[in-house]
Amino acid sequence: MSYFKALDPSIIICPADEFQVHQTAQPVRHVATSDRNFYERYHMTGHGHDDLVYFNAGFGQYPNLGVQDAFFNLVEGDNHHVIRASHLLGDRLHIGAGPMRIEIIEPLKKFRLRIEDNSSEIGADLIYEARVPVFVEPRHTNVKNGRMLMDYQRYDQVGVWSGFIKIGTRRIEVRPENWTAYRNHSWGVRPVGEPEHPGIHGAVDERSQFPQVGMWNYTTMQFEDFAILHLLNETDSGARPIQGSVRIWKDPERPLDLLGPADVQHQFVPGTRNVARAQMLFPDAPGGALSIDIEPLMRCYITVGTGYGTGHGFQGDWRHGKYMGPDWLDYLRVSVAELEAQGAHMLYVESMARFTLNDQKIGYGYHETAFIGPYRKCGFLTDTDVAR
Repeated sequence: MSYFKALDPSIIICPADEFQVHQTAQPVRHVATSDRNFYERYHMTGHGHDDLVYFNAGFGQYPNLGVQDAFFNLVEGDNHHVIRASHLLGDRLHIGAGPMRIEIIEPLKKFRLRIEDNSSEIGADLIYEARVPVFVEPRHTNVKNGRMLMDYQRYDQVGVWSGFIKIGTRRIEVRPENWTAYRNHSWGVRPVGEPEHPGIHGAVDERSQFPQVGMWNYTTMQFEDFAILHLLNETDSGARPIQGSVRIWKDPERPLDLLGPADVQHQFVPGTRNVARAQMLFPDAPGGALSIDIEPLMRCYITVGTGYGTGHGFQGDWRHGKYMGPDWLDYLRVSVAELEAQGAHMLYVESMARFTLNDQKIGYGYHETAFIGPYRKCGFLTDTDVAR
């Protein structure tokens, strides 16, 4: 039932308008910019330290495209599963699509992720609980030929998961003592929906969708008393348009530590750009230098089926924000071995990882990497070079 009437049929009121959260004279459903690429999204990951099961999930809204969508990507054994859904955007307080949804229990601290019964093999009922305060990243901007292609804000947080995940008849118990969580929330402008005509930007290729040409590291790790968040984009020339590393203490009264510039070294799986091991050094960290050894335990090819990028032939016609009809649900299952065979061509890879700090402390988290285009520091002289 509709509980509002308006003389102007272009005005949309939704339950979110009952709250004092407005930023303009328009209702909440109408955002301040008319840019088609305005979006808002939750992204999250989770993995067991012993189970070798990994998931990532995303929940997006695109007010100027009139679309809301969600995906849940699960990697276990030789299986890469993705359930994905899209529908018309209505109530902005309803976060999710199809059988997937997010319920906020305590803002900035606790929420519930549910995947109700559906035609796929996947189901879940999970509770996220924070272990550190949220960290607000520097604002991300990217301007080309006078147009603001990216302008968005993001905050990050680590925590734990509890609950369960179902895969067919298998039930995976998720316990906070051995399941690590990471999540972020971002909003602003970035390319979404149906591809636009490239115009002055020239031919569209996959790299044009990502600003981090060169080397990209996005890493979160949890130790007993603190978490470390690390971001670094280094171009082939050695420039660092994005860099930042912080230590966030679990004691909310302690201020975060800026760790200073990082020196990152990578070892690769031969024939690919996949990272086999890495080391991260922070010589100027407060309280003494930090040395972190990174051991990837399993890989997730995040661009396959999740709406990020083209998906290397597995994406189909869907990408984040694209209108797929009023009620669309799809399920993808592909062999990890098949994806590994294409490892040389995968751009963004999320790795569940074990971290060893100063040869003493053990932590867990995720290590996202990409090596896009030439990056001579690692021996990649052309777009297509791989490790030998």
